[in-house]
Amino acid sequence: MSREVVARGATLGQAFTEAVTALLSLAADPTRVEPTEVREVRAHGASPEALLAHWIGECSYVLDVEGFLCHSIDLAVFDVAGKSGAEPLRLHAFLHGEPIDPSRHSPPTTIAPIVAEDISIAPIDGGYEIRLTIER
Repeated sequence: MSREVVARGATLGQAFTEAVTALLSLAADPTRVEPTEVREVRAHGASPEALLAHWIGECSYVLDVEGFLCHSIDLAVFDVAGKSGAEPLRLHAFLHGEPIDPSRHSPPTTIAPIVAEDISIAPIDGGYEIRLTIER
C-alpha cells in the first residue's frame, strides 16, 4: 500500500521544507515537540529529486538513530543551480526539536526510505508542488 504526501511552497526551498516537515509529522506530531535543541543536516544530489531524497534520508537518520523529533526546519544553504564541473546540488539545514521523551511522546513511526523516483517536483501557480510516494 502506498501513501502520497503533497507539499507546496512559493519557492523551491520552501516546498522542500514543507515536504520534509509533512513527512516527519507522519512520524510524530510536531505540535507536541519543543524546539529546545538543534541538529544540522546536509545533503547533496545530482537533481532536485535526488537532493530531496538524500535530505529525507538524513532527516530520517536523525529521527531513527538519534531519536530526535523535529518541530521546525531552517534552510541555511539551498543551492539548486547547476554548475559546470557537475558539482552536485546541495543544502544545509537546521532541524529544531528535541530528543524523544517517552513520558510525552508516543513512539515515532519509522519513515520508509524514499528514492528520487518516488518524488515529483513541478512548478505550479507561481510556486512549486512536491509529491512524495511513500510505501507502507
